[in-house]
Amino acid sequence: MPDAYIVALTLLSARELSEAQLRTRLTRRALDPGDIDTAIARLLADGTLNDRRVALAAARMESAVRHRGRARVLQKIRQLGIDPSTAEAAVNEVFEEVDEGALLDRAFERRLRGRSPTDLDEKGRARIVRGLAAQGFAIEAILKRLRA
Repeated sequence: MPDAYIVALTLLSARELSEAQLRTRLTRRALDPGDIDTAIARLLADGTLNDRRVALAAARMESAVRHRGRARVLQKIRQLGIDPSTAEAAVNEVFEEVDEGALLDRAFERRLRGRSPTDLDEKGRARIVRGLAAQGFAIEAILKRLRA
């Protein structure tokens, strides 16, 4: 039977994982639960496994590359199995550096595809609002930008 620590290092060499993700992947491989706990404790102790680092990386990726709003970024980080306080702290730290208004403007431009908001009918405006809300932007900010 393979060593849980070696398997964990192999998984982490491919990409950064949260503790919950790593635990799930090791469990799927039918490794001994005691070995999994020992391996994770060792990785946490030496800093190889760090949920805060994973949360910050995911928040940067979602905001800068995928152009997501605050709510969607927070949702994504929580889906990684990261505890809510760590997720919230990471999102707050990343969004201190991000201009949410500019992020919304870019998302708005992509949704409009060169058209003016006044050219849209009621269904078109509703579609844009739903789409931007799904991207994690605040409804109030979307409606304010739509009226402007």
